[in-house]
Formats: sequence, C-alpha cells, structure tokens
Amino acid sequence: MTTELAPRTERFFLLTLAGVQFSHILDFMIMMPLGPILMAAFGIGTHEFGLLVASYSFSAAISGVLAATFVDLFERKRMLLVCFALFALATLACALAPGFSMLLLARGLAGVFGGIMGALVQTMVGDVIPFSRRARASGLIASAFSLSTIAGVPLSLWLANHFGWQTPFILIAATSVLFIVVGLRFLPELRHHLSEEKRAHLLSATFSVLGEANHRHALLFSALLVFSGFTVIPYITVYAVNNVGIDPHDIPFVYLAGGFATFISARLIGQWADRHGKVEAYRWVALITIVPLLVLTHVGRLPLWGWLICSTSFFVLISGRMIPAMAVITSAAQPKLRGTFMSLNGTVQSLAMGLATTLAGYMIALDADGHVVGYPFAGYLAVGANLVAIWYVGRIVMHGHKP
Repeated sequence: MTTELAPRTERFFLLTLAGVQFSHILDFMIMMPLGPILMAAFGIGTHEFGLLVASYSFSAAISGVLAATFVDLFERKRMLLVCFALFALATLACALAPGFSMLLLARGLAGVFGGIMGALVQTMVGDVIPFSRRARASGLIASAFSLSTIAGVPLSLWLANHFGWQTPFILIAATSVLFIVVGLRFLPELRHHLSEEKRAHLLSATFSVLGEANHRHALLFSALLVFSGFTVIPYITVYAVNNVGIDPHDIPFVYLAGGFATFISARLIGQWADRHGKVEAYRWVALITIVPLLVLTHVGRLPLWGWLICSTSFFVLISGRMIPAMAVITSAAQPKLRGTFMSLNGTVQSLAMGLATTLAGYMIALDADGHVVGYPFAGYLAVGANLVAIWYVGRIVMHGHKP
C-alpha cells in the first residue's frame, strides 16, 4: 500500500529526502578521501583508519536492530527529523574530537543516527512511490551520492587542506540543520502504517520480517551487494596517492569527475530499470562493473587523466547497480512491515560494510616504501561477492510487480 501524492508534492518530497541522504552520505564518504590527512594527523596506519570507517557501519548496524523494534510504531516524518537532529550533533562532535579515540566514538554516534535515517528514507520512498516508478525515484535519491561527490567531497577536502580536518564535519552539521528546516516544510506526515493492533512484544515485527523467506533472500542479497563494494571503496584514495602517484591536491578532481558522471547516469539507469525490468537492469550493470573493479585494484602508476577514466567508470557502475537493486529490495518488503524490514536491511548493509572494510583492512597494508600491498586480493573478493549477488537476485519476489 502506498500514499499517493500530487506530482509537484511528490517531487518536493523526493528532493527533500535526497537532501537528507546528501548529508549522511557525505558524512560517511568524507572519511575515505580524508584517509591520508587523518593517518598523518593521528599517526595511524591502515588498520586504525579502517576502524574509523567501520565504526560508523557497525554502529549503524546496532541502531538498525534497535530501530526495528519501534520504527513502525511512530509517524515517519517526526522520527526522521529527530534522528536527523541527533545526527547533526554527533557530526559536530567529530569536529570537536581531540584525539583518535574520541573521534572513533563520535563516528560511532554519527553511525547510530545515520543508519536509522538511511533506512527511513528508503522506507518513505516505498510508502509513497508506486512500484512502476520506484527505480526512477531511487535514481533521484541516489543523486545525493552524486552531489556529495561533485560538491560535498571536493569542497570538504579543500576546507580540510586549508583549515584543518575538522572543518568538513562542521560544514556537514550546518548543512544538516538547513535540511531539517526544509524537511519541516516539505515532508508529509505518513501514518498509514500505524495500526491499533498491539504487538505481542517488541520483537514481534522483527520476527515477522525474518520469518518470511522472501525477506531473508532480500536481506542476504543486500549484504552481498554492499560487501562487494566496500572491500574496495574505503581504500581508493590511499591507493591512488601511494601507488598510482596521484597528488593529494588532485583528489578532489577524482570525486568531482565521478560525481558529475553519476549524477547524469543515476537518472538514466533508474528510467531504464523501470522500463525494462529492475532485475535485468541490475544484472547488466553489476556484470559490467567487474571490469573497472579489477582495473582499479590492479593498475600501477598513471597520469591523472588515466586514473580519472578508471575511477569515474568505477563510481558510475558501482553506484549505478544500487539503483535497481534498492528498488528490488524495497519492493520485497510487506508494506505493513516496511519500516521494520528497511531497518533490518540497514543493519545488514552496515554489518556487510563494516565487515568488508575491516577484512580488507587486514588484507591491505603499507610496505616499507609506503606503497599499498594486497589491494588486488580485495578486488578478487569484491568480484566473487558481486557474482554471487548477480545469481541470487533472481530468488527475490517483488510486491507490486506484475509479471
């Protein structure tokens, strides 16, 4: 069951959710290009840096389990904006952290609220947007990733290089406050999922979700999807600087090019998936992704233009496959349990993200000359998980889909 909105209201609704996504995706993404700066500032290695990235994911996983017990008991808009405000405070705490341990704790707190926000955004898309337009809507929401790489990451890196690593987190906190005000104005209240029927206990909805085989298939597919990306993604900047020979000051161009390309491709992939089938679109994009994935993790020294070709094609395809995939995952949920399902999905994705980042962190190391070693093995692991996901997606049944 969906709550239909007028076309103009629907567009403002999706743009506002994209703004929410922009804030917490930028907060997560900025850690990866900040890798060399943070490693130098705190005197840490790849293992500790991996923990900084993974702490967000593992905290988001824990919060997803907790949120699954109550997320469908509250009106969507109010819950999203409360979590958004707490997320902004946690991100500000990152900027105020005096050392590695406190930054690790602050990243964990940001992950707690960011994880709930991500699940709620996808839940609200499923609540409002009909199945026939859901991939296109997911493409618009995915443009938040593109905008964060086009504008957010380069600007944040420029601020970090000129004013210190703390300034990007201050920028994200301020941006979050702005989008909270926008959300108060443009997000509709969503109550149709609320029921007078009382639950037997807090975990009854969680057990109902996990008790259905289709939900379990979708959650496993979701885990494979994320795992196959995050064995590689967190270490791209470190590899580019240390092995490929890219100047740290040129890293913003990498994210600018990748973000601009994905901004264009995300909408096109969403439209293609709605027109020709979400599963088929996912499989084709995921299959093609293998090529830049292997090139990116094996390539040696390159000029900037050569690296831009590798990294941009990787960004376009690795994020592009998420658009039809998230439409499939969202549509696998029983409508009355969608909030609980998407919270558990957020948990599964965060666990997969944290596991992939941590595992790759132990596979990857710096040698005596400062070069990254072990990155090709992370690439092989990503390809393996990607191939399993391509096969497994066929087991998912989508509600609202008419064969």
